[in-house]
Amino acid sequence: MSDRAALLKGIRVWLVFFVVCLVLSGATAFPLVHELRWTEDVLRSLSVPEHLPALMEWIERVRRGLDTADADYPFLLYGTDWLAFAHLVIAVAFYGPYRDPVRNIWVIEFGMIACAGIVPLALICGPIRGIPLWWTVIDMAFGVFGVIPLYVVRRKIKRLESLGKSVIDASPAPSPQV
Repeated sequence: MSDRAALLKGIRVWLVFFVVCLVLSGATAFPLVHELRWTEDVLRSLSVPEHLPALMEWIERVRRGLDTADADYPFLLYGTDWLAFAHLVIAVAFYGPYRDPVRNIWVIEFGMIACAGIVPLALICGPIRGIPLWWTVIDMAFGVFGVIPLYVVRRKIKRLESLGKSVIDASPAPSPQV
């Protein structure tokens, strides 16, 4: 396998991993009410309240809030539907770098900027919304861990770029129609 083919394969594997994580992260925003009930049940069965009471209190509070919103103000949960949709749409954007990484490196850089933006958003909005600091750290981890595969992909794209033509330019020209 050539260096070019190996780089392209590595880029695509990392991109698929990143997109799968992005889609899963977004998809979990749809069934929040049911997820929190399930999470609370699982944590109780694992005796978490005895070992991590602050975590259990937070999960219970969030679940009560979601139950209230779902029962009395279901339109509020529409915002999380849009959050989920945004994750799915952003995931689609990564098809560009999958197809032609060199020409679409800007999508990777956009993703890296978005990951970096998670940290100040969490640090500013978390306290305003009454989110515990330890949960804010968990939220910030999405940006920190999300940037890792994108950084790896960007480095690989730069190496691919140094080898020459873009993927589309390197593909054989279509045969003329008669």
